[in-house]
Amino acid sequence: MSRRIVGIDPGLTRCGVAVVEVSANRTAKFIAVDTIRTSPNQDLAKRINEISIQIEALLDEHKPEIVAIERVFAQQNLRTVMGTAQISGVVMLLAERRGIAIQMHTPTEVKAAVTGSGRAAKLQVGNMVAKILGLTEIPKPADSADALAIAITAGWRPSVVASAGELTKAQVAWQSAEAASKKKRSH
Repeated sequence: MSRRIVGIDPGLTRCGVAVVEVSANRTAKFIAVDTIRTSPNQDLAKRINEISIQIEALLDEHKPEIVAIERVFAQQNLRTVMGTAQISGVVMLLAERRGIAIQMHTPTEVKAAVTGSGRAAKLQVGNMVAKILGLTEIPKPADSADALAIAITAGWRPSVVASAGELTKAQVAWQSAEAASKKKRSH
């Protein structure tokens, strides 16, 4: 059994969107990828609406079981955080209205899932995304590659693939990072 997953790298200027299918044996198949762009010169409400319309069409066309969104929890640039949060909220609303499960993943979780290291560079993540999906080159711009990585992470999440058997090294590293993060938050 495979699951269709939409990955979202939220942003107002560039919003990466991707669709993958992940089978029970953790094989990931590329379905689609794009980066939705809006102009910073446009009115904020128009930009949010434009992204919303395109994501809505993507969800209706591909009918995923899971929508995975990158969660940005720390960022120096307040405008970037606000735009990311606004688009994340829109995506969550659209998924919730369709009864689609929602997962949030930090950049560290995504890096650990696809590379085995939560500190991997963007190029490493892009290379691994291309390798995992059997692509001849890294999807560009980086927002597209990131959206694919987020979707793969959701498909490889231990609770999603627990029935498939052993975890990969990347999944073990991710579980360890997740457990350490939970310990820090509880203290």
